[in-house]
This record gives sequence, structure tokens and C-alpha cells, in this order.
Amino acid sequence: MEFRYLPMTESDKVEMLRTIGVDSTDELFSDIPEAIRFKGQLNLKPGKNEYALMKELTAMSNKNVNLKEYTSYLGAGVYDHYIPSVVDHVISRSEFYTAYTPYQPEISQGELQAIFEFQTMIAELTGQPIANSSMYDGATALGEAVNLSAAHTKRKKVLVSKAIHPESLEVVKTYATGQHVEIVEIDHKNGVTDLNSLEKELDEDVAGVVIQYPNFFGQIEPLAKIRELINTQKKTMMVVSSNPLALGYLTPPGEFGADIVVGDTQVFGIPAQFGGPHCGYFATTQKLMRKIPGRLVGQTTDENGVRGFVLTLQAREQHIRRDKATSNICSNQALNALASSVAMSSIGKHGLRKMAQLNMKKARYAKKQFEEAQIPVLFDKPFFNEFVIQLDKPMSEVNEALLSKGIVGGYDLSRDYPELTNCMLVAVTEIRLKDEIDQFIKEVGDINA
Repeated sequence: MEFRYLPMTESDKVEMLRTIGVDSTDELFSDIPEAIRFKGQLNLKPGKNEYALMKELTAMSNKNVNLKEYTSYLGAGVYDHYIPSVVDHVISRSEFYTAYTPYQPEISQGELQAIFEFQTMIAELTGQPIANSSMYDGATALGEAVNLSAAHTKRKKVLVSKAIHPESLEVVKTYATGQHVEIVEIDHKNGVTDLNSLEKELDEDVAGVVIQYPNFFGQIEPLAKIRELINTQKKTMMVVSSNPLALGYLTPPGEFGADIVVGDTQVFGIPAQFGGPHCGYFATTQKLMRKIPGRLVGQTTDENGVRGFVLTLQAREQHIRRDKATSNICSNQALNALASSVAMSSIGKHGLRKMAQLNMKKARYAKKQFEEAQIPVLFDKPFFNEFVIQLDKPMSEVNEALLSKGIVGGYDLSRDYPELTNCMLVAVTEIRLKDEIDQFIKEVGDINA
């Protein structure tokens, strides 16, 4: 066989063509007019044998920057956190690694229990009674939340803070387009949502208000005040996108009366692997249980009274009447949800709080050192583990110079906020050492001088 990873041999090909009554592969495309067929050669390298190909790909991959050799201050939705070694051990087991949708509970108890535990921990973190089995990522979970708020209230306008992740905002707009939901953006002021602008836009046509907590700039939004404003309008829902690690220390959105809490569990056991895959979560109230996208795993007992787990609610049209379906989300991120569950279980509730505190303490140390180095830190509100600094040089120039020193710099905010030119969003997590932080600030100061 010419290629060991392709199961079809030449004799297989001949037999298949004979079975369907054609003499060659070209005959399969005979209905395509000659005039529009590609006649030249594709701009591809000649094929190589397996050894040569592996050598070339290895050389290419070695050019990538990796976080084992570089220290990173780049957050903005993907973070470099501690991952317990047990995570890879558990998710690499074949019964989890190769598992698909657990439609048959009698042979999927391990997978179902893992998802059930994920739901339970997310519900506890967010302060909500119900969480689903996971979503593709935090951005799509937020898009689903916006559409749910519009469908539930039968209104077609949603107010979205511009202090949420810019990419999440684009995903929300895409989701809203299909459902003809109007998205009204609310400006930020001093790094948090402008409450005066929010109050002016609130009216009886608003289905929901979307806030990020902590927001994209790392600042802590005043959820109590926002809930108070929302309460002036009946039915209007409060949707909060939240970093679940921050909820190890901050008051959960559910305690402020949030109707839906979504986010991304990349912070728990999922490495920063080229931007994905991630694992979104979706938590909500008992009232919205039958409208939650995706699926819910429930606990029950069999005829002998033995505890077991099953899929209890699935709100897509494949499972229920089409007119009652609330989402076309077909699956969940079972493997990444398992990774997050193992990480949360390993760290534990006391460890999670300590981990969140370490993020806050180290970020505050870095902020203080920047200020002592005469590098301006924008915004004066409480923050979690990210803050904004202002430099005199373009971020592309600063980050390129930092990379040559073995440091991955922060996020260039001018990409999404023109008013924040030469501003860097800096993320400091629990694994950054004091010497690393000091070196980072020194290098930034030298480059900026």
C-alpha cells in the first residue's frame, strides 16, 4: 500500500469504479463542463515520503513560540494557567478520549457522570441553579444567551456593553442577525460600562443587557447597580459573561440576580493551544430550564435503586418538536469539559480561591511596579488579573522587541479600540514568578524609553 494511513488500495479503487459502472475517476466529474474545469497544476509542493514529511513538519513546528520556553502576559480570553498533571492523565484514557455523544446511558455512565460533575461545579461557581453540559466556547455561549433572551421576552433589542470581548461582540452580532435581533452597543467610561448611556437606552423593547465580569479590560463591573437599572424594565434580562476563575473570589453573578451566566472554562485545565478548542459554559435559572441550549445530564436511580446518569433535557429540533426547539447546538465539548472538571476537582474549592487570590496579588504587584517605573496604568476601578498600560510606542514594535527577549507581550488594544492607541492589556496569572514580572517591566521600560 502506497500510503499507510489511507485504507484504499489501487485494486479497491478499480473494484469500486467497476461496481458503479465507470472506468475512471474522471468519469465521475463528466457532468462538469469542460470550460470551467481547472486545467493547470495546483500550486502545491511535490509529495514526500513519510520520513521526509515528518522532518519538514517538525522543523516548521519548532518555529512556533511555546509557553514552556517563553513567559506570557497575553490574556484577552486565552490564559496561561497552572494545569494539574492529572488532567492529561485522565483525558488521555481511551474511554474518554474517543467518546462521542452519550446517547446510550447504559454504556456511557463514566462520560455522563463527568458531565454531571461539570454542570454541578459551574452552577456552584456562577450562583445559578442550573448549568448545561457545556458549549463550544464562551463566545458562542454568549450568542446563544442573547438569542434566548430575545425569544423568551419576545423582544428584539439587546443592549451590549462595548467592554465585553470584541470577538464575542462580533459573534453576538452574527447570532443576532439570523434572529433579526437589534444589537445596541453601550460605550465604556473609565474602563467600565457607562451606566448613564445604559440607562438612556433601557426601555420596554429591550430583551436583555449583556455585561462581562470581569470585563475585557480586566475591570470589575458594578453588577448590583446594573441589576438595579435593569429592574426598571419588566422582563428585561441580565446576561453576564464571566471568567469562572475570577468567581473563585468575586461574588457570583447569580447573587446579583443575573438571569443567564456564560463564559469559557479555558482557565481550568485547557492549554493556550493556538486559540482553541475551548469549552463554553451556560448557567441559568430554573425558569429557563426548558429553553437552555444544548443538553442537560441528570442523576437518577435504576430499578434496583442504584444511582445512574442520563440525558434529561435536550432542546434542539432533533429531540423535540421543531416549533419548541430553542437552539441548533448539536453537541457539547465533552473532552474539554472533562479536563475542566478534573482541574477544578484537583484544585478544590479552597485551592480555587487561593488561585484566584494569587492572580489578583501578582497582577497588583505588576501594576504597582509599572507605576513606579513611570509607565501609566489606565483606569482606576477594581480589577482581577488584567489591567491596561499606556506606552509611547506602537504595540507591534514593543511586542516584537519583547519576543526577542523570550517574552510574549500583552494584547494590542488599538486593534479594537482606536481611542486606546499604544495601549497594552496585560494579564498576570498565578504561575508568573516575581523575577519574571520584574524582568517584563524592565524590558517594557527599556523598549519604551
